[in-house]
Amino acid sequence: MMNNKDPETPELTNEDKMARGSAWMTVGNIGSRLLGVIYLLPWIYWLGDDYLPANALFNMSYNIYALFLMISTAGLPSAIAKQVAYYNSINEYRASQKLFMRAMQLMLGLGAFFAVIMYFAAPALAENAGGGVDLIPSMRSLSVAILVIPLMSVIRGYFQGLQNVAPYAISQLVEQIARVLYLLIATFVIMRLGSGDYVSAVTQSTFAAFIGALASIAVLLYYYQKEKGRLDVLAEMSPGRVKVNTTRLLLQTIREAVPFIIVGSGITIYKLVDQYTFINVMERFTEYSNQQLQSLFALFSGNPDKLVMVVIALATSLATVGLPLVTEAFAKKDQPGLARLVSNNLQLYAFVMFPSTFGMMLLAYPLNTLFYQPNRLGASLLIAVSFSGLLLGLFMLTSSMLQGIYKNSSAVLYFAIGLVVKFLTQFLSIYMLESYGPVISTILGFGVTCYLNLRKLHKETRFNVGLTFRRIVLIFLLSMVMLAFAAITRGIFGMLFTQERKIQSFVLIIIVAAIGALVYLYMTLKIRLADKLLGSKMALLRRKLRIK
Repeated sequence: MMNNKDPETPELTNEDKMARGSAWMTVGNIGSRLLGVIYLLPWIYWLGDDYLPANALFNMSYNIYALFLMISTAGLPSAIAKQVAYYNSINEYRASQKLFMRAMQLMLGLGAFFAVIMYFAAPALAENAGGGVDLIPSMRSLSVAILVIPLMSVIRGYFQGLQNVAPYAISQLVEQIARVLYLLIATFVIMRLGSGDYVSAVTQSTFAAFIGALASIAVLLYYYQKEKGRLDVLAEMSPGRVKVNTTRLLLQTIREAVPFIIVGSGITIYKLVDQYTFINVMERFTEYSNQQLQSLFALFSGNPDKLVMVVIALATSLATVGLPLVTEAFAKKDQPGLARLVSNNLQLYAFVMFPSTFGMMLLAYPLNTLFYQPNRLGASLLIAVSFSGLLLGLFMLTSSMLQGIYKNSSAVLYFAIGLVVKFLTQFLSIYMLESYGPVISTILGFGVTCYLNLRKLHKETRFNVGLTFRRIVLIFLLSMVMLAFAAITRGIFGMLFTQERKIQSFVLIIIVAAIGALVYLYMTLKIRLADKLLGSKMALLRRKLRIK
């Protein structure tokens, strides 16, 4: 077999690939998520007293849009990444290129088809969600984005399959920057210079998704042109032992993509269950007005989601980077390597998610004050949703690994079982716990799915459960030590800064987060845990920080 690698270039281990890829994906995911949170400060300020119903409309629209987006992309980006990684691992670069070109053509057609459906279905979808006519314009504005985002997504999937995630990450940042700029300018013009109609401001805020997608496509095409020469050379050097019928391969890929649609839409489907049950159930058993119920929906869904999804983006990064590596190890029948990779992925997940989640729970009240308004119920719901985020992230990671080893049917079955649990507990939870109810049923549903996913992963890969469990317990204990230092810091500086004002809440958050991060970084470097999970470059960082 021909070796196309530069002999001067050292071979990267899977751990190094995961660390490098995770770094890029963290930059892209976390950077874009942070931008998606920071814009809330001026956006909510300009919306004034209308911010809660406006945020409810915004999130209701995006939940529907996210589902249409998953269906319109047919799960192809992740499936393309898996197929590209597979064919490239056996040096059949020409096959992966043909598949990619045909996939782009298909995405343009699917985008147009589902954009039309979403546009005309908007009135019925808005009415059943409890949003009424105010929800229709924002849904229709998002249907325009469906035209182009499937194309953007499949290009990202191609780069993911090449294990070159830098363009993927950079395009995420550019997309979010363009989206936020348009959103803020439009909101300011409408709310401060124009009519002051918050429904119009939300409509333009959702239309910003289309603007961001165009900017992202421009970045991806730029990087593709830079890579095209090298890829063409590799394609010419392909042995061509695999004769590929691209149409048949694409149909096969679409069939494989169906599980990606279902599992990839998992979090969105749970949100839609909340969206289409919460207001309807609460109207039967309470005297709240529709606007009050929309505000409650924003408090447990819209508001905390924007903050918690920043943390969950860490899990998204790991799942995105890990999928091609898992598939590559599976294709090469490297069972020991596959087992190590699954174990390392789970450890790395705990390594980044535990301190992030517990830190957010500790800072829930000042975070809620900073981005929204001082609100005890909002802060309590943020704590509950943060805890559920641990399971949401684990679901994404474990489902992705199951699909990476071609256990798609298992991933779908276990998600379906969890969704049944969600349905069975949803109505009683809402009746008994009101706005906490949907969060509790989500924890129960995803908890069942994650247990089943982990059990299946162990059965198929035989990863070292003992080692994985011990490391995760160690990470949990380190996170608790970090949390103790952070809590003491919050207690001390909480006497100097009030959590009822935005600026003082911001200062308190920065101080507490900095102390917590430094303590956690020092401990993980000191005991060499960071080296084991993030690769050899951590030793260099330790020397620079003079940690022995």
